Amino acid sequence: MSLPRTSRPTGRRPLPALALVLTVVAAVLLPVAAGTAAVGDGSGVARTGADRVVSHPVRFDLRNLNETSVPCLADGEAYAVRARLVGPRRDVLGQTGSTRVNVLVHDAGTGSWFWRMPGRPALDYAAALARRGETSLVLDRLGYDASPLPDGDATCLGAQATMLHQVVQHLRSGRFVFTAGPVGSTPLHAAKVVVHGHGTGAAIAQLEAAEFTDVDGLVLMSWSDTGATRRALDEAVRQSSACLASAGGYTAYGASARDFRDLLFSSAPAAVQRAAAERRNAVPCGDVASLASALGASLATTDRIAEPVLLLHGSEDRRFDADSAAAQADRFSSSPAVAVRTVRGAGSALPLEAQSAQVQRAVLRWLARR
Repeated sequence: MSLPRTSRPTGRRPLPALALVLTVVAAVLLPVAAGTAAVGDGSGVARTGADRVVSHPVRFDLRNLNETSVPCLADGEAYAVRARLVGPRRDVLGQTGSTRVNVLVHDAGTGSWFWRMPGRPALDYAAALARRGETSLVLDRLGYDASPLPDGDATCLGAQATMLHQVVQHLRSGRFVFTAGPVGSTPLHAAKVVVHGHGTGAAIAQLEAAEFTDVDGLVLMSWSDTGATRRALDEAVRQSSACLASAGGYTAYGASARDFRDLLFSSAPAAVQRAAAERRNAVPCGDVASLASALGASLATTDRIAEPVLLLHGSEDRRFDADSAAAQADRFSSSPAVAVRTVRGAGSALPLEAQSAQVQRAVLRWLARR
């Protein structure tokens, strides 16, 4: 696996060599219980005899409010934001008490499918984590797929961060509803919450952590407060212009499906790129209009984040310059541990690229140390 690593010194003593080896071996062997084998359940999620992996739809009742320092407007109304809990059955159903939950926040133009590409088990990021004992909440942000918003101008990135904060709090208190499956089960209570974000989803996750200080770690993919390429800036300008002419408050991410693929991918097979482009979502214009303000707020608040951070970048990312990862790491000056991984040959869509298995292993090893 070609994942060069740079980490800022934290003052902690490194693990002895033997302990480090044992940690890595345990991370690899953990999902395989002696005498058990993975069995498909028909949903693209694996099961094991010891504790099968399940996926259940859930609903969060949230207010579309902006309580961040981003100067943008939202309608303040209540909306149902939908997601799926994916993880070991006992944890998902709250039978083990408190557990750690990984909240997966998608980019602009994608959706929850980005973390669980239908029909392609090897690209199911949430299931890969679940097979290692991790539980994930896979969100459809407001305005996307199962969480519709009639007027895309009615929300903004400050509100998206505020709603993410509400999700984190509801996970900690068990305030959500199973919409199918385990009727009468007790919702889990998250003892810890780690937020994983991709692209704009990473910007939202970073802003939420800085302004609400209620998460236990961040995994940020393909995002930097600075270092956007000319290609990315041109796309932002195109979206802004399209929104000015939009009657419904939404615009496409990429002027065409080909542009969408070119912005996100470098190494994924053509069939995967086409499948992603077929699922691309329109972007709420309120998010587009507030991007510059959210960037300003992020630059001003990143140094407040006092939790461990993992930054993942593809060496062939067409949206950010190659040196932006190291510059981004330096901004987390209050974090006790900031790790940077550059995935060689990959573009922006790291969980869907040809190097997806490398990405999964890097995240799992980082989580094992938390």
